[in-house]
Amino acid sequence: MPQASPITVSITRTVLPDHHRRFNAWVQAGQELAREWEGYLGSGWIRTSPDSDEWHVLYRFSDATSLRAWDESEDRRWWIQSASELVEITRVEHRTGIEGWFEPAGEQKLTIPETVVPPRWKQAVSIFLPFFPLSLLSNFLLMPLLHEWPMVWAVLLNICILTPLMTYIFLPVTTRLLRPWLHKPRTNKP
Repeated sequence: MPQASPITVSITRTVLPDHHRRFNAWVQAGQELAREWEGYLGSGWIRTSPDSDEWHVLYRFSDATSLRAWDESEDRRWWIQSASELVEITRVEHRTGIEGWFEPAGEQKLTIPETVVPPRWKQAVSIFLPFFPLSLLSNFLLMPLLHEWPMVWAVLLNICILTPLMTYIFLPVTTRLLRPWLHKPRTNKP
């Protein structure tokens, strides 16, 4: 039975200006999280040049199963989302063995785009757009029927109706419609 090859992941991240100290702390936090995962072999990060906004982050796992467990983990998802205001993903590459770092002529790199979490203000806008008209409609339809109810119970009923509608219908539709805007790469301001 062939032994599994270690896999090194190389991620090029563009750090938004004036966030390099936070980025260093963020990468260190990611290392600490990954250290707890079975198959983790190590990680590191380097800057392209002293004044560059581009950083290369590397991490290595003993095999594809261990790497997949880390990549799909709730810890990693939380960690990636926590940097939404700091970095943009430029490129992700998975390589096996030392020979993976040298490209034979004609061979193509395997590049896998990573999910970019939209900035929080865009998330807030995408929630507000369906919530405001839905809330107005709900109040318009329910309040005449509930005007004699205590406010706490009227609001509770309203929330019990709106929450599933927002969660299962309106937010999925809104995020699908706004996807190009939500996931549009950020540009550095001059």
